[in-house]
Amino acid sequence: MAPKGKKVGCPSCGADNLPGTLFCVQCGTYLPSGGPLRTEPLPEQENGRPAHRREDTEETQCAMISIEVEVLSSGRSMLFTGDREILVGRLDAAHGIFPELDMTADDGLEQGVSRRHARIYTRDGTCFVEDLDSTNGTFLNGERVTPYLPYAFHDGDVLSFGSLRLGFHVSMIDEDPTSEESA
Repeated sequence: MAPKGKKVGCPSCGADNLPGTLFCVQCGTYLPSGGPLRTEPLPEQENGRPAHRREDTEETQCAMISIEVEVLSSGRSMLFTGDREILVGRLDAAHGIFPELDMTADDGLEQGVSRRHARIYTRDGTCFVEDLDSTNGTFLNGERVTPYLPYAFHDGDVLSFGSLRLGFHVSMIDEDPTSEESA
């Protein structure tokens, strides 16, 4: 017997969807936003070449993000720089999965961490986490995040992958070679 409730109409194709459905069963439109998920093209300059969203300045080249990750249950910590994407998951050499943040030693399987659970990356000085449609979900400060949507997180936030809780300490590293070093 189907649950009773008001059906949700898709704003793109008009198809009826069950309450709580995230994507239209007919056309795939993301229903909570009321429109399709898409990226907008970059504006073009007069010469026909794509314009850059921001200029690389001396200031953006000199600062880098440092991400310290602490497994709250064991106290084990790891340090990463935000210059590349960090795959969170469990090692599976047979299938070629080698996550940078490997939760296998922290009872990742028992805690519900998927092999390819989530990714962490930085853009313009902000850290983001994106769940990769994991089985047991990703949580930011106790709130479940929607798969494949980036969520910004900050220094002191707690991310849970399945039930494995990790504390994050985010800071800026000054890489300016002309700055004085303290003796």
